[in-house]
Amino acid sequence: MSFILFPIIFLGLIIIITGLFTVKQQTAAIIERFGKFQSIRQSGLQLKIPLVDRVSGRLSLKIQQLDVIIETKTLDDVFVRLKVSVQYKVIKEKVYDAFYKLDYPHEQITSYVFDVVRAEVPKMKLDDVFVKKDDIALAVKAELNDAMLDYGFDIIKTLVTDIDPDPQVKAAMNRINAADREKTAAQYEGDAQRILIVEKAKAEAESKRLQGQGIADQRREIARGLEESVEVLNRVGINSQEASALIVVTQHYDTLQSLGEETNSNLILLPNAPQAGSNMLNDMVASFTASNQIGEMMKENKKKAQENND
Repeated sequence: MSFILFPIIFLGLIIIITGLFTVKQQTAAIIERFGKFQSIRQSGLQLKIPLVDRVSGRLSLKIQQLDVIIETKTLDDVFVRLKVSVQYKVIKEKVYDAFYKLDYPHEQITSYVFDVVRAEVPKMKLDDVFVKKDDIALAVKAELNDAMLDYGFDIIKTLVTDIDPDPQVKAAMNRINAADREKTAAQYEGDAQRILIVEKAKAEAESKRLQGQGIADQRREIARGLEESVEVLNRVGINSQEASALIVVTQHYDTLQSLGEETNSNLILLPNAPQAGSNMLNDMVASFTASNQIGEMMKENKKKAQENND
């Protein structure tokens, strides 16, 4: 009797074991009975009728990403390659539609992305494609949502993750950018040089002004000192002419003394006599006196000419 029960028990165990199956988390299993849809099983331990029911497929309910590469032309006739990343997931309540209505969902999504991108990008120039890439992504998402919602797919987000123009166009853009930056750098360098020149000129003008003021102050003090020296000499009975000669001779010897104290001087002193300073002063006084006399004579002649005319 036991020999008969053992095969029956063994067969029953096999039937029970084949009727049990598990569904992973965030996954839906589609059960068919004799080729006809029976039910959708969610995550956990599930039971089906052996030899009658079968698991015809499983769909992931996680967010998935599909990267689509599209090559198209812009408004300014530049060919560009765009990479559009579509993030989507199967709606839990529409697993039946996602499994039975679409045979190849990736191909369907790719077709819609191609259609939208090739309709939007040719309306834009290349620079606008970079600036308005978010607008392109929103247009793709809106189109896909309208088209894929009936098939049980929810479009979470679309991203334009890469924009790659033709290599020659990229090289030209880099040259334009480099030339523009060099132009800006040259302008800044020119402005800096102009500022340096202006500031240098201002500094030189201020230096000349201060130098002139210093010379004027020096000469003023020298004149004041000479005046005081002449007054002192006048008090002891020396007239102005003799005092001036004495001062010139004194300065002459002071100059010779200062030159002698300078050991590293390259100055060559020519032969001279002490009376040279006095002679120079006498010549200057004589020339001033003569010029004054000539001026007085010219005034007298002019006065006489006016009296004769009257």
